[in-house]
Amino acid sequence: MAVATRGEQVQSDPDVGLLTAWLLDSIRGELFARLAERGHDQIRPCHRALLGYLDERGTRLTELARLMGQPKQYVGRLLDELETLGYIRRAPDPRDRRGKLIVPTGRGRDEREQADLILADIEARHAARIGADSYAEFRRLLRALVLPV
Repeated sequence: MAVATRGEQVQSDPDVGLLTAWLLDSIRGELFARLAERGHDQIRPCHRALLGYLDERGTRLTELARLMGQPKQYVGRLLDELETLGYIRRAPDPRDRRGKLIVPTGRGRDEREQADLILADIEARHAARIGADSYAEFRRLLRALVLPV
């Protein structure tokens, strides 16, 4: 009896790391291709992660860093890039004159709206493939695994 190669083993019974990576890669690939078709071709995954956390009324850099689990310096560099690209603006924080709020511009709001529509379409396709109840259960279980308790 022939022994399966590592590649054959991975294909027949991939581990959870590969499964989640393949899922993320396919979602990310489609999302960014479709965003590019809609005029958002300079957005990268790190930008998308940050834009997803922006509140319409504004969010402080320290709060974005906390939500993203990233250092303030890194988030600050992303904000500089997004400001240059026209997706965010910095506004005075009315509660603290020293602070700034990060606010999405019209372009930033459009990107978020387009991303939301694209992701909803991808999720609807996944739900249609395995059934709405199975997909809802998949999401529930995935949240239980990845969100803090």
